[in-house]
Amino acid sequence: MVDLTSDVVWNEMAAANFMVVGMVTARGEARTVGVMHAVHDGRVWFTTDGRSWKARHLAAHPRVSVTVAIPKRVPLMPWIKVPAATITFAGEAEFLPVEAMAPEVERALLHGLDLPEEELEALAVVAIRPTGDFITYGIGVSVLGMRNAELAHGRVAVGAGDVSAGSGAEAGADRTPADVAA
Repeated sequence: MVDLTSDVVWNEMAAANFMVVGMVTARGEARTVGVMHAVHDGRVWFTTDGRSWKARHLAAHPRVSVTVAIPKRVPLMPWIKVPAATITFAGEAEFLPVEAMAPEVERALLHGLDLPEEELEALAVVAIRPTGDFITYGIGVSVLGMRNAELAHGRVAVGAGDVSAGSGAEAGADRTPADVAA
């Protein structure tokens, strides 16, 4: 198993711009959705239309699973197919007012758009706080190292991180005995 720190994982997530959120619908069915995200203050943020099915499902069942895929390639040989590295974690989704977004999160998610008032009113801001452990594959190892599944897998407690480049992360997740045993 690769030796990782939570800072490495937070930085990898901050460098990516897309993640898949797994949720349960109001009828108890499994669903996933891809979203653009930003990392800040120990949470992973995204926006959606507050009237959307995604917002309704998250409001009914805020426990989520998140996977962030990190593309990998062989230098100088991009035609060789290599699986993406991944970061997976469980978390709790929370709806926050638009004003709760830090300026760097707003820039990353809204790209400086000046939204009309009606769109701004419909905008839902979702912050997911990871809980337990980050489970990784291919993070902190070379592309060749990914061939050894035992070496390529990692697990690290969601801990305090400090992500620079406009998205800071400080994750503090209380671990329960169930989290430690998992």
